[in-house]
Formats: sequence, structure tokens, C-alpha cells
Amino acid sequence: MLSNKICIVTGGAQGIGRCIVETFARQNAAMVYACDMNADAADALQSTFSNVRVKQLNVCDRDAIQSLIESIREEHGSIDVLVNNAGITRDNLLDRMSEDDWDMVINVNLKGVFNMTQAVAPVMIEHGVGSIITMSSVVGTDGNIGQSNYGATKGGVIAMTKGWAKEFSRKGAQVRANCVAPGFIETPMTVDLPEKVLEHMKAKTPLGRMGKPEDIAEGVLFLASDRASFITGQTLKIDGGLVI
Repeated sequence: MLSNKICIVTGGAQGIGRCIVETFARQNAAMVYACDMNADAADALQSTFSNVRVKQLNVCDRDAIQSLIESIREEHGSIDVLVNNAGITRDNLLDRMSEDDWDMVINVNLKGVFNMTQAVAPVMIEHGVGSIITMSSVVGTDGNIGQSNYGATKGGVIAMTKGWAKEFSRKGAQVRANCVAPGFIETPMTVDLPEKVLEHMKAKTPLGRMGKPEDIAEGVLFLASDRASFITGQTLKIDGGLVI
């Protein structure tokens, strides 16, 4: 599905991001760049897959982003897929949320997506084709207690994506922009939650279970591939029916 495509995945060292990298690699992408602050955590990917390269990257560092994109462009000539997956949480009720926690989540989850897309989109537009997938969340579409900062970023990326879908194609380029909004997913961030909390999550989900990273990766794969060539400006909820 991804033959000859050059892909970038931010937050690619663990959890959903790592699963996306592995899925892309198995689908014969020409090269998958797994970018993460903690590049050491993704080292095993390079030894497992010949078409994966791990790069240390902070999505808040615009100079580092530009340097990476220029080096990829020089080597491969184009970039076909960008997955904006890097993200953090700093949850708290509104009256207890610090300004630092607000700013940090906004900078990584919202500005980081802006930084990456601003660097990659011109390369895709020049080449005439590309797919940008940004990880949102059901919190971004329907809100959640204690996640004012996170919800703002995940709703924000949906709004940016809708604008980009119109902007990038206005001169005829087939550059698509879409979001994926996961529900409750089994990741390193949820594995240590109390069993009572996990059972509550499952009970709220009509399909009666937590999602797996593979569930999300398959949706991202579809949007990245040419099979989704007529889909842009959309948000794909992968949540087991949590939000209907």
C-alpha cells in the first residue's frame, strides 16, 4: 500500500506512533522516518526494519525540523506522508491547571503540528501529491473533564486540518489533510491505570473493550495510502463507538 513512499512519523518511539512506524514498514514504504525526543527507545526499529530510520526530534524546535526536512528532500526528492503523532498530556481541573502545563501541551500538541506541517507541506505541494494525517482525539471533538489544554489542542488540529485541506489543494495539488480521533487505546500511558478505571473505560465503549494501537495504525495506513485519494478534510473516529 505504501510502495515507493517516503514517510515521517513524529512520536514514533512507542505506543501508537511506534505501531504506525511498524505498520508502514511492513507495507513496504520506501523509507519511514521515526522521529521522537527519545530516539533511543526506537533504536530496535532500525535493526528490525531496513526501511526505518530513527531521528531524534523535538517538534517545538523549528530549526531542527527544517534541517531534517531538507536532508530528507535532498536524499529522496520528495516526502509523501506525514503523520503528526507526537503529543503529551498534563491533565488537571481548570482551577488547578498551571500556566506551564497549559503552555507545554499547547506548544507540543498544537504548535508542534503547525511546525511540522509548515515545513513538509511545501515539499508535497511542489511534488503535487501527499497525505498529512494528524492525531486528534475524541476529547477534541467531545471534550473531557480535566483536559482543557489537551482538548483545546485536539480540537485545534481538526480546525487546522480542515483549513489545510482547502488551502493545499487550491492550485491543483493532490495534497490531502485528515485527522484520526482515537478513543480509549491500550498504550504505555494507560497500562498503569487502576483496573477500576480501565473497566469504566471499557463499559463506556459500545464494543466493550479498549482499542489497540494496531486499530489506530490501520486507520492511519488507509488515509496515508492511495486508497484514500478522494478523502481530505475529514476526522476518522476510531473509538469502538464511544462517541456516536
